[in-house]
Amino acid sequence: MFQDALRGKIDTVKKRDLLTLQDFSANEIREILEATKRFKEKKPSVEEKNALSGRSVVLLFQKSSTRTRVSFEVAVSQLGGHPIYLGWSESQLGRGETIADTAHVLSRYVDAVVARVYRQADLVEMARYAGIPIINALSDLYHPCQIIADLYTMWEKFGFLEGLKVAYIGDGNNVCNSLLIGCSKMGIDISVACPRGYEPASEALNSAKRNSEENGSKVKILRDPFEAVRDADVVYTDTFVSMGDEAEREERLAVFLPKYQVNAELLKAASEKALFMHCLPAHRNEEVTDEVIDGPHSVVWDEAENRLHTAKAILAKIFIDW
Repeated sequence: MFQDALRGKIDTVKKRDLLTLQDFSANEIREILEATKRFKEKKPSVEEKNALSGRSVVLLFQKSSTRTRVSFEVAVSQLGGHPIYLGWSESQLGRGETIADTAHVLSRYVDAVVARVYRQADLVEMARYAGIPIINALSDLYHPCQIIADLYTMWEKFGFLEGLKVAYIGDGNNVCNSLLIGCSKMGIDISVACPRGYEPASEALNSAKRNSEENGSKVKILRDPFEAVRDADVVYTDTFVSMGDEAEREERLAVFLPKYQVNAELLKAASEKALFMHCLPAHRNEEVTDEVIDGPHSVVWDEAENRLHTAKAILAKIFIDW
C-alpha cells in the first residue's frame, strides 16, 4: 500500500517533456528564446539563475556527442544542479532492463533526464513511465534542442523571425524534421532541397504544413538546391551520413555529391546577407566546403555557442515556469 501511494505521488507530479517542438506553442518557444537572451547577456532573474539548485539531472546517452553533452553538463552546473552522465551501455539498459523499469527508478533518484537515443519511440516510452521531465537530446526523428539554438541564432542576427526564408540542403534527417517544425511554428518560410528517397519524415512534414496553414508561412520540398536557396536569408545543411547510417556512406555520397553540396556557387544564389548554418559536426568538403564554413557568411560557431545558452533556458522554463 505504501508503494502504491508513493507511485501515485510520483505519477501525479506536474512535468513538461520536450520530445518534439510540435508539443510547444509558438509563444512557449518565444519564451525560451527570450530566456536565452537573458542568459547569454548574463542577466537572468535570480529564479532562473538558480533553477536547478539542489536538483540532479541524468544525461542518458546512447549516441556519441560533443556539443549536446558539454552544453547540458555545463548548463546544469551553472544553474546550480548536479549533472550525471550515464552511457546507455553503462546502465542496466545495456543488459536488457526495460525502458519502463529504468524510467521508474530514475524518477526516484533525479529530477530530469536528458536523453540522446537511436529511436524516438524509446523517448516516448520513457516519458510515459517517468514522473520527471524527459528532454530529447537527439533521436532518429527529431533534434529539438538544436533547432531552438538555431532559431535563437537567427533572431540574434536578424532581430526577427517571422518572414525570414530558410533553405535546408541535403538529407531529410532529424535536424531537417525539427527545423521544418521550428520554422513553420515561428512564421519562417522553409524550402528543403533533397534527393528523391531522402525526404523528411512524413510526420514532421505534415506537422509543418499544419503549422504553416495557421500562420501563413510556406513549406516546400524541392529537388533543385538552387531553387531552394534563391533569395534565402539562411542556408542550412547537415551531414549526408548521420550516426547509424555509416554502412550507407558510399551509397549516400554518390547520391548527394556534387549536386547537394553547399559551396560558394550555391551560396551566391541566396540573399547577399545570407547566413550559413550547420548543426555540426561538419564533414568538410562533403556537405559544405571549407570556403563556406570558414567564410564571412558562416555563423556556425555562434550557433554552437548558443547550444549552451538555450540549454539553460530550456531547463529553467521547464522547472520554474511550466
